[in-house]
Amino acid sequence: MPSEQLVVGFDLDMTLVDSADGIVATLQRTRQQVLGDAPGPVVDRKRAWPLMGYPLDRIISELMPGADVDLLADTYRSLYPTTGLARNTLLPGVHEAFAAIREAGGRVLVISAKSEPGVHTVLEALGLLDGKHRPDLIAGGRFGVAKGELLAVEGASAYVGDHVGDVAAARFAGAASVGVSTGPQSADELRAAGADVVLEDLLGFPRWLSGHLAGLSRSHVSN
Repeated sequence: MPSEQLVVGFDLDMTLVDSADGIVATLQRTRQQVLGDAPGPVVDRKRAWPLMGYPLDRIISELMPGADVDLLADTYRSLYPTTGLARNTLLPGVHEAFAAIREAGGRVLVISAKSEPGVHTVLEALGLLDGKHRPDLIAGGRFGVAKGELLAVEGASAYVGDHVGDVAAARFAGAASVGVSTGPQSADELRAAGADVVLEDLLGFPRWLSGHLAGLSRSHVSN
């Protein structure tokens, strides 16, 4: 693809989708189904919230230490469509952000730590696989630098996410890092990790994009 084309990637959980309640409910049911009444730390939103955005195996290891991570992860994935999916909601500004990119002739990528089938399932349930909203590329099972590797291959101009791992992904790819403070990590934490800008939510993205493109245009003229 031409390097001049606008390409913007997005994280999924807590960037495009408020999935926290569904994740917590599925983790709780997973623990009950696999571990029953075995002693161990409680799985609740307070303990799970700081882990949102990390790969599932890390979340499980932190919340259920010493348990069989592979078995719990497989159980979680089998339960998620009936336990977690209906609890998801789109975060503010998703449609507007996608539309702004498309109006600028750009491509939309969704790259997540969630398993790729899980990403498709969530996007479909929330109407983001329909027509004009459908991303141009969907990828799962990637976190941090692994996201950055794909962003680099796709020639990404920017990557938008709520997690310091998303900042690392953008930095690796040489893309603008756009943080959103809709997840567990604060605006200050995202800035400290190297985010170029932090937005309250995606409703601020079209305005940021307009300024970003104007800056790129001036840079090209001056060169």
